[in-house]
Amino acid sequence: MNIKAIFSVFIKFGIVGFSSFIIDFSMTYLLKERFKINKFIANTTGFLIAATFNFFMNRLWTFKSQDLDVTAQFLKFMAIASVGLLINNGIIYFFNDKFRVNFYISKILAVIVVMFYNFSMNLLITFTK
Repeated sequence: MNIKAIFSVFIKFGIVGFSSFIIDFSMTYLLKERFKINKFIANTTGFLIAATFNFFMNRLWTFKSQDLDVTAQFLKFMAIASVGLLINNGIIYFFNDKFRVNFYISKILAVIVVMFYNFSMNLLITFTK
């Protein structure tokens, strides 16, 4: 894949990621602020719902995957997302708990870092052709 094609895929990945970001933040906010659920459980739930949406949108639109083994592909995607979740929660813990940076600012920083990780890993592992 040439650099122009990778850039095009990255833009689509970013659009899907932004949509997932809205889902993630909405669910996290609802669970944390309205239902008073622990911030890490709320964050994990929002992340997992968004990751599932993210998989199907990236499979169909971003990478246009023709892989017939959707289950194996989904499991690869979720394994990568799970590592991303650990990174995400680690960054939130580091900035929010240790340095008292606002939870949502910490979450934005985490999302940016994890986006680059997720894109790289899914390009190389999940959606290879």
